[in-house]
Amino acid sequence: MASARRDPLPGTVYLVGAGPGDPELLTLRAVRLLRAAEVVLFDSLIPERALEYLPAGALRIFVGKRRGRHAKTQDEIAALMIAHARAGRIVLRLKGGDPTIFGRLGEEIEALARAGIPFEIVPGVTAASACAAWAGIPLTHREHSRMVVLSTGHGKQGEPELDWDSLCRPGRTLVFYMGGHRLAHLCQRLITHGLPETTPAVLLAGVGFRQPRLVAGTLADLAARVREAQVEGPALVIVGAVAGLAEQAPGGQRRNGP
Repeated sequence: MASARRDPLPGTVYLVGAGPGDPELLTLRAVRLLRAAEVVLFDSLIPERALEYLPAGALRIFVGKRRGRHAKTQDEIAALMIAHARAGRIVLRLKGGDPTIFGRLGEEIEALARAGIPFEIVPGVTAASACAAWAGIPLTHREHSRMVVLSTGHGKQGEPELDWDSLCRPGRTLVFYMGGHRLAHLCQRLITHGLPETTPAVLLAGVGFRQPRLVAGTLADLAARVREAQVEGPALVIVGAVAGLAEQAPGGQRRNGP
């Protein structure tokens, strides 16, 4: 593991969460490391304003992944991190949101550990909390939800392998990352396994960027509402009683971008 020292160390890889897109939600630690980085490997959805913290001479390598389109394979990303660290550079692996949540962090730290490369993990604001805050949704609520489940909405072969019966127990808030592509199927699965069709559900896209979108509905009609609104791109889906509280949020709160 990385040294406990707080100054950036040459030959170390820093796996840093850049938050949901709004540069004001970067942590102070992330900004400090950006300013010291000599090499940065950055994902899709990293705000350009965050990269402005980098030194002028820093090497920038785009390694972003979108569904069906990968700038670099996971093995290539690992090889780049290891090579630059072995050359004695301060290496920043910049990921959207929080690197520990659906960020392929496990594969990368395993590769670094096998190569004997010191690393540090720097958390960031994850999409679940950022989207919920922007939409005025409390992820937990004493009357409605005492448990939050973070899940992927997309698996290697399309449908994620999930314990649907467990997800559909009452009193839970369900948050699906990458939930937009198979939204209709996702909603139908939840209904089939026991959630009422009237369960509130919202889809959020672009939160933290300049054109955030929110579509509210129920499990029965959310997919149709999203198609009608023509919302595209990476999206997060929140399901449960608390999702119905999105309608109570002040209108001005949801109009502002970064």
